[in-house]
Amino acid sequence: QEERYAFITEWYDPTSSLLQSFQLFYYPKDSSVEMFDMKKQQKFLKRIRYDTLDPKDLFVGNRVNVFSRQLNLIDYGDEYTARKVGSKKEKTLALIKPGEIIRLGEILEVIYASNLIVTKAKMTALTWNQAADFYAEHQSKPFFNNSVHFLSSGPVVAMELMGDEAVSVWKKFLGPAESQREAPQSARTQGGTDGPRHSGHGSDSLAAAAKELEFFFPSTIGYGPPNTATYTDCTCCIIKPHAVSEGLTGKILNSITDAGFEVSALQMFNLGRANAEEFFEVYKGVVSEYPGMVNELSSGPCMALEILDTNKEKSFRDFCGPADPEMSRLLRPNTLRALYGKDNVKNAVHCTDLPEDGVLEVEYFFKILDG
Repeated sequence: QEERYAFITEWYDPTSSLLQSFQLFYYPKDSSVEMFDMKKQQKFLKRIRYDTLDPKDLFVGNRVNVFSRQLNLIDYGDEYTARKVGSKKEKTLALIKPGEIIRLGEILEVIYASNLIVTKAKMTALTWNQAADFYAEHQSKPFFNNSVHFLSSGPVVAMELMGDEAVSVWKKFLGPAESQREAPQSARTQGGTDGPRHSGHGSDSLAAAAKELEFFFPSTIGYGPPNTATYTDCTCCIIKPHAVSEGLTGKILNSITDAGFEVSALQMFNLGRANAEEFFEVYKGVVSEYPGMVNELSSGPCMALEILDTNKEKSFRDFCGPADPEMSRLLRPNTLRALYGKDNVKNAVHCTDLPEDGVLEVEYFFKILDG
């Protein structure tokens, strides 16, 4: 029989304000999809080729976009899919420690090259007490105080990584604790030192990963550590869902930091259509691409950045380039949209158009959505 993956999905219908359940079938042979309405017990979408759905995004807990419908994958639809797709899938915490955020783009490129997906990300600054809580299990060890002090000495980036054997893959990238002696090419050696000043942290097991991810990204009542947004002298940048899905986040961050801009806050968001419409409301009836812009921003996870607007020699908006990537490639070939954009909608990044709107756009993500 032809190989087929099956998933149980939910879709919120804004017209009827109802949650609808579908079976989603994916055929790897020709990248085609099919949907079945579980309530009406009838075919909802006949089998059709859909190249924009990436197989690596098909795992329980993720959200995918199929013909402008945001489907939450809540379960595997059969035993074969659970065994084939879900058996090796793991989540782990990747923590980039103080001083290493400048290398975040480079680290993200390695993560994507390792077939891991960043499903959550947040830049935060831990207090001494929060860092002590994170390291609570090591309280009796001699390096405890130094580790807590280092972890609370500056901003960190916490990420949830998903992928086959994610715990061991990330730990292998970091290298052993005594990295300078045992693994001179490891990430810890390249970016940090032995002892408590390692450049990164990875969960030791699935149980540890679940606990550590809950610390930064609570799934129940309460909030994790706050973001680092300053809301002062800043502009907003959003790495769009298509660029995130294509693994371009690391390259874009590298380009931003190499150009001398400082990222003062960073967080991954999954916007619903209502939030995307609200954020882009100023463009409604003004630009013809408005519907496409809304569809794109709500099609999957995006990465919101607060960029400190302290570079007086160049503006971040100029660095992003014209909205049309083709025009960017002609006029400003080294801009973000020229390098990573596809068309007027999938143009890699959104950036604040007017200086006076910078704080408002940053607040929308880091104060309202993260509130």
